[in-house]
Amino acid sequence: MRSALCALGAAAALVLLPAGPVRAEGQEPDRDFTIQDTRITESSGLAASRAHPGIYWTHNDQDAPLIYGVDSRTGKTVATLTMRGVGTPRDMEAISVGPDGAVYVGDVGDNLDGSWDHVWIYRFPEPAVLKDQEVRAEQYVVKYADGPRNAEALMVHPKTGRVYIASKREDGGGLYAGPERLSRSGTNVFRRVAEVPWVTDGAFSPDGGRLVLRGYFTAVEYAWKDGRPVGGGTPVGAPFQGQAESVTYTRDGSALMFGSEGRNSRVLRVEPPSGGRTDPKTPGGAPASPGASAPPSASPEGEGGGNVTTGFLVLAGATLLVVAGKRLVRRR
Repeated sequence: MRSALCALGAAAALVLLPAGPVRAEGQEPDRDFTIQDTRITESSGLAASRAHPGIYWTHNDQDAPLIYGVDSRTGKTVATLTMRGVGTPRDMEAISVGPDGAVYVGDVGDNLDGSWDHVWIYRFPEPAVLKDQEVRAEQYVVKYADGPRNAEALMVHPKTGRVYIASKREDGGGLYAGPERLSRSGTNVFRRVAEVPWVTDGAFSPDGGRLVLRGYFTAVEYAWKDGRPVGGGTPVGAPFQGQAESVTYTRDGSALMFGSEGRNSRVLRVEPPSGGRTDPKTPGGAPASPGASAPPSASPEGEGGGNVTTGFLVLAGATLLVVAGKRLVRRR
């Protein structure tokens, strides 16, 4: 079985390696770059800054409450933010910038798959000046309507400001919608709105019309309408990375940036299936894939969910490897 998986992994790698010329570093923003900061060893989330073109926010997996601003022109850290007003993070896995100009950090990981009855989201204003500084953060308690679970993806819709979390399990995961506005005074209950595959990160396009979800070997871009993904989605040519943990759209939505864990990890630019453009013929502003299935019937207010996993079945072997590969990848 192990040899079969190895062979399948090699085949998946050949299919998914990005094509095209290698771009030079240190010239243009939003191109391939290497994270130079040796403190960043487990980059688990990635978000394009809204306030500072070419800057990407990231953080380690399980660490102190630190957020790093990395310049895509050089790969160097230009700001280290220390969150104040929050407890010690347990498992920070995702980061997103909302329409309110705030950075949202998802302390939503749970490697024991449901050992914690609640998780946290942190929120702080994106700083106007890039420098090492303390930021006052708000902390929100999160629970899932259908019980505790592990998650690595948190996305804030750029128009509505609603927060979404994608959980992951070996038999698939779920997409959960938070309340219309997060509350600091009580528990924020997230409700399942769609079925998704094994997801390590996700992101909305800046216009809010598309959602990308990635796993270890695959990524799919969905049209987004009325608070849910539409159809089966369109596969993205995701790069093969050692531990593929993060994805974000560029600030202008013209491309996707894929990141991974590890010291001096690479962030790679990939053109999305939509080409960074909206299509007025498709609901939500993104192109539907040929033969896309009917949209899920759930809404953010409901607890049911449609299945939007068909795009990930293009490489069924890669999906199998995601399950097996997770067991082989070092995690604390």
